[in-house]
Amino acid sequence: MKGFVRIMAVVVVVTFAPPSALPVDDRPDQPQPQSPDLEAGRKALDTKDYKSALGHLIKAAKETPSDADVHNLLGFSYRKLGQFDRALEHYRLALKIDPNHRGAHEYIGELYLETGQLANAERQLQALHKACPWFGRCPEYEDLKEAVEKYKVKR
Repeated sequence: MKGFVRIMAVVVVVTFAPPSALPVDDRPDQPQPQSPDLEAGRKALDTKDYKSALGHLIKAAKETPSDADVHNLLGFSYRKLGQFDRALEHYRLALKIDPNHRGAHEYIGELYLETGQLANAERQLQALHKACPWFGRCPEYEDLKEAVEKYKVKR
């Protein structure tokens, strides 16, 4: 009975509390628009125009240096152009900004495979397993897992 009374008291307080006493969600319903350079960089990546993507993404990184997505895409572009050191630098920046950035974990894992560092790729796979909701079930985990398995078969 005491539990019921407590629950009813909470219901009454929440129901009749002035609006200023209740938590306010001031986040916008719509996501914030991306920078034009980030959008242009994504479009260039969609067409595999990595050099053009780099130009746009470098500008986007100057606008928003703490955007993990921008650094992840910069890393991807550099990796696709064979500039592994620069790619690694941007993947690490993305993970410093957002340690659970699934895309960065996947792509840095792929970079490690491309440079013959299986153990490092497997560490990224473990990090993805922890970062992915649903017990490691996410596209990034599945993609890197498949890449690791293919790498092992080729060895």
